[in-house]
Amino acid sequence: MVVGPHSVLLTGRIAVVTGAAAGIGRAVAETFARFGARVAACDRDGDALSDLDTEWSAVLDVRDGDGVTEFIGHLDRVDVLVNNAGGTFAAPFLDVGPGGQQALVDENFTRVTHCIRAAVPKMRAGGSIINITSIEAHRAGPRFAIYSAMKAVVANLTKSLAVEFDDRSIRVDAIAPDAVATPGIGAGHWPGRPDDVAGAAVFLASDLSRFVTGTTIHVDGGNWAAGGWRPVGAPQSAAGERPGQAE
Repeated sequence: MVVGPHSVLLTGRIAVVTGAAAGIGRAVAETFARFGARVAACDRDGDALSDLDTEWSAVLDVRDGDGVTEFIGHLDRVDVLVNNAGGTFAAPFLDVGPGGQQALVDENFTRVTHCIRAAVPKMRAGGSIINITSIEAHRAGPRFAIYSAMKAVVANLTKSLAVEFDDRSIRVDAIAPDAVATPGIGAGHWPGRPDDVAGAAVFLASDLSRFVTGTTIHVDGGNWAAGGWRPVGAPQSAAGERPGQAE
């Protein structure tokens, strides 16, 4: 295939986007639609989801495996799956009890496995799975330790499944944003915007990335590369409250 402007289009592809009511998920869903995809969006916030213009939508908590299976089961096929839904809260590790820990595991890992298990049997060769992780998957996350650990687990799962699904010609990649201006954390001084992540998702969903699998794209303005270095006078984060990206 010769690469050209057509290579970035998603015309006719069926793309499932979780956590699509706001923030990164909404930007991905809307951008995919502009590039020609037929979007199936889900979110547990029905009010926010109601004004999202997509071909299919469902009020759904993707921690519910049966609900995920039913939602994806109604689709003829799945060409792209974007695992975006997730969340966290700030707390010292010793203050997180078994219930809170399980909630973080389900919110940031189990829901990913639910969606992948439901979608892969409906994927054809050339399919793409995109897991939204976080910069916190690649560095320490004090006060977000379980969240960071789960994002690291998803980053490793991405690599493992990229190899495992190679015989199906299904690509599996991740996007690791730093904090992005979303309703969850506000604009503040963060340079990233949801559309920045959506642009990377379009690349991974399209034929432009047909030979890219098992990798993570860091959409973080160079923060992971900088490893803590910043120009003199650059703003600091507020009191260590760094929840990665809010989906």
